[in-house]
Amino acid sequence: MVEAIKPLATATARPGADGALGGFGGLFDLAAAGYRDPVLVAGTDGVGTKLKIARAADRHDGIGIDLVAMCVNDIVVSGAEPLFFLDYYATGRLDAAVATAVVAGIAAGCRQAGCALIGGETAEMPGMYRAGDYDLAGFAVGAVERERRLTGATIAAGDAVIGLASSGLHSNGFSLVRRIVAERGLDYAAPAPFAPGRALGEALLEPTRVYVKSCLALVRAGLVKALAHITGGGLIDNLPRVLPASLAIALDAGAWPAPPVFAWLAGAGGVATQEMARTFNCGIGMAAIVAPERVDETLALLKAEGESAHRVGVVTEAPRDGPRVMIDMEAAAWRG
Repeated sequence: MVEAIKPLATATARPGADGALGGFGGLFDLAAAGYRDPVLVAGTDGVGTKLKIARAADRHDGIGIDLVAMCVNDIVVSGAEPLFFLDYYATGRLDAAVATAVVAGIAAGCRQAGCALIGGETAEMPGMYRAGDYDLAGFAVGAVERERRLTGATIAAGDAVIGLASSGLHSNGFSLVRRIVAERGLDYAAPAPFAPGRALGEALLEPTRVYVKSCLALVRAGLVKALAHITGGGLIDNLPRVLPASLAIALDAGAWPAPPVFAWLAGAGGVATQEMARTFNCGIGMAAIVAPERVDETLALLKAEGESAHRVGVVTEAPRDGPRVMIDMEAAAWRG
């Protein structure tokens, strides 16, 4: 298997790394990557119970992209460029075809993010996992020049919130998704109720979008004050993570579309609109906070980078003892 995945890693090579596998440690040269006074930014994550759907649907090619995306999207919110990635693949008994498909996805995600796959670990642990099960973890390291690091310190009331469209569920909320599928008695091979022409498992496994290149373009253009990756906790819990304590965000849920999977989950599972916004990304995978006079420039740059983006809200003064994220749900596209 190691020999089979070496070409996949080599294809992710970038300045600072050669993409070779097989040593005891992966090396990266920051100077060769062009950094002068860098701050390192590291992130680690997994893809949670989305893995169970991958196994049930016997589709493993996109899970690796999810793994990379969950790590590098976290890194880029600091303004950092992801430089290299390592993976950890654990199973009871190695199925080389499945593992190679997963690593191929990891390599594809690394190419999307512009980072090098410089190493990893494949572990067989009989008795730890049931037959056919495997687990994944990913580790990414990036760098940002000290003066370009995003801290959110300059955010002010009146700043605009720009939402970058998600590709679907990304990699959060899948315990609830699986429960809804089970309670509706659906098979992952059956047609998806919300995606004509696709099987349910295939549609639910749509890979997480990698926002690195578009967000770095915003950072390098000096357009963005803060970025927020919308992961577990949804819109409600993730947006406040980049705000000064005195500020809040007001969103208009009618300002952006959402993939049909969200309305289907809300309806099929009887999930309240507020709970949807606390569990899922609801159509926004990344949010950018920019000065109001730079909204048009920001939207134009994001469009040029291939993103679908909308002005979705505004930064406000935080209400006393009130919520940090207030959403006008009246026209929410994810209502069931």
